[in-house]
Amino acid sequence: MPQLNFDNFRIQALTEGFDEVLEREWEPLTLLDMHSHPFSVKALVTRGEMWLTVGDLTRQLRPGDTFEVDRDVPHAERYGREGAAYWVARRNE
Repeated sequence: MPQLNFDNFRIQALTEGFDEVLEREWEPLTLLDMHSHPFSVKALVTRGEMWLTVGDLTRQLRPGDTFEVDRDVPHAERYGREGAAYWVARRNE
């Protein structure tokens, strides 16, 4: 199995039908209140830590953890003291 790097993540995501793949970087202690997006996402945390809240469930995510959020699903994000980064694939439906 090839080592996971951004290029491999991008190729896999495009093969799965995602339209866009990019890396997102977040400043330390950033807080994004409940919001939604007009696209679905699949992401892999690569640096730092974050907390993702969907409904009544909050997950702490660290490097190597993945998450998915469907289109138009309300969620909130909070980033740790060192900020965070993740690779994200978006599916514009």
